[in-house]
Amino acid sequence: MIETVLTPTLTIAYEQHGPADGAAVILLHGFPYSPRAYDEIAPVLAAQGYCVIVPYLRGYGPTRFNSEQTLRSGQQAAMAQDLLDLMDALGIEQTMLCGYDWGGRAACIVAALFPARVRGLVSGDGYLVQDIAHSNQPLAPEDEHRLWYQYYFHTPRGAEGLRQNRRELCQLLWRLWSPTWPRRDERYPLTAAAFDNPDFIDVAIHSYRHRFGYAAGDPALEWMEDALAKQPVISVPSISLCGADDGVGPPSAVDADAEHFSGFYQRRVLAGVGHNIPEEAPQQTLKAILDLLQR
Repeated sequence: MIETVLTPTLTIAYEQHGPADGAAVILLHGFPYSPRAYDEIAPVLAAQGYCVIVPYLRGYGPTRFNSEQTLRSGQQAAMAQDLLDLMDALGIEQTMLCGYDWGGRAACIVAALFPARVRGLVSGDGYLVQDIAHSNQPLAPEDEHRLWYQYYFHTPRGAEGLRQNRRELCQLLWRLWSPTWPRRDERYPLTAAAFDNPDFIDVAIHSYRHRFGYAAGDPALEWMEDALAKQPVISVPSISLCGADDGVGPPSAVDADAEHFSGFYQRRVLAGVGHNIPEEAPQQTLKAILDLLQR
């Protein structure tokens, strides 16, 4: 059942599983995904007594902005602030976090800047804090071509293309990013309805422009972006899950993200798994969450 909670910026829609007084676990989706990514994970955690919260990010599903005047920002700090606001609104002092893509970025930021509020972190693809100051340094051509959709979104043509073809374009990304997942076409329609949110386009376009310095951020969040520019280390117990078949960011042989973590940290590369890690590999994701919860 979908519930909502009022925060300073959003009315956040979320799905809750398990007892309200259980230890909190928050599961965060990315672009272009939805809470459906955790359908095989949330009920298992709930059955073990955890209070599991699976929110719809800004621009997705029933989540709505409270004011027409609010910038439809998709910047990394906005995602992190939404997570903090959600925790505050629900009275969650400390939580286990699991996320990937946009949701993983929000989780990494909160873990880095507010470690006392995070019991543990499972991150899809490691350290996801954007280094915006260096974002325009070219990558190797093999890596650059996978980011075509981001460069497309930098243009008016790309924004209009997403507006006119949001379901078709996002389904293409699913195919490219999870090339070996046999349930991809079966599962996509369950998530695609979440893209019908009136702010989906504006938030997505702003996200991919801001991360390259092509769009200004929310002035109220500049303090957080300044802190993130220092690439803060994550000190909470953490596990990085990487899909070996990820079509947008395949894992490198050497874990370059390890230097961004202190304390307990593991990297687990998942064979046969693409970008949509929790939905493609629910058992491995669940194991990582429980491994940290039981530490």
